Amino acid sequence: MTAHGHFHWNELTTRDAERAKRFYQDTIGWSFEGMPMADGGTYWVASIGGTPVAGLFSTDRPGSEAIPEGWLPYLAVDDVDARVKKAVAAGARLMRPIFDVPNVGRIALLTEPGGAGIGWMTPA
Repeated sequence: MTAHGHFHWNELTTRDAERAKRFYQDTIGWSFEGMPMADGGTYWVASIGGTPVAGLFSTDRPGSEAIPEGWLPYLAVDDVDARVKKAVAAGARLMRPIFDVPNVGRIALLTEPGGAGIGWMTPA
């Protein structure tokens, strides 16, 4: 498991998942495997040589309007709920409510006080 405070995962949020997948397939050589999301969307795991390297999901569905298009890094944290309380008190803003992904972890999507997006995750 990734240690608290270290980068754990990178994820591309995009309005057009098919366009993004084609771009990274053609330029980097990534392959993609789809996983169903609880809200009916598809989460795409990018791999190279059989090793997962990043994730990708489309923000063109309800509940994702506030998530900007771009790369979103995730930090591993020891207790996402407690850390988010501290973050909000320090001026961060949640982009959506904290949520759980089975077998992955508990996740918060934040904008820090300067406006940059960051994901925090307590890995499963």
